[in-house]
Amino acid sequence: MPLVRIDVNAGRSPEDLGGISRSIHDAILAEYRIPERDYFHIVTEHAEGQIYAQDAGLGFERSSNVVMIQIFTQEGRSREAKQSLFAAIAARLGEVGVAGEDVFLGYVENTASDWSFGFGRAQYVTGELTVPRK
Repeated sequence: MPLVRIDVNAGRSPEDLGGISRSIHDAILAEYRIPERDYFHIVTEHAEGQIYAQDAGLGFERSSNVVMIQIFTQEGRSREAKQSLFAAIAARLGEVGVAGEDVFLGYVENTASDWSFGFGRAQYVTGELTVPRK
């Protein structure tokens, strides 16, 4: 059950924003085989000058169309699985017009006890939800 935060500069259409979100979700579905309804995305638009995303010394330029992605998910996936996910996200975003240099992704892991899906309960801990297999 990843929680995905997507930050972009303002100016995209609702359809473009939906396409970005859906592309990321489709990549996660394909790579991690999570249920379709494990779709938890927060899309935030920012005014000009509120996103700074340089190249970290890699020698390329990003455009104002940068897509900053944070994925919060349970620990345990291999380095190879993560790298495959990163590549799948970049490829799917490319299909909706986001250039590879404009994809920035941070991946944060936690444990089953770090989630509550409502009612103030940790449903993985209480047994209301089954902890996903890795």
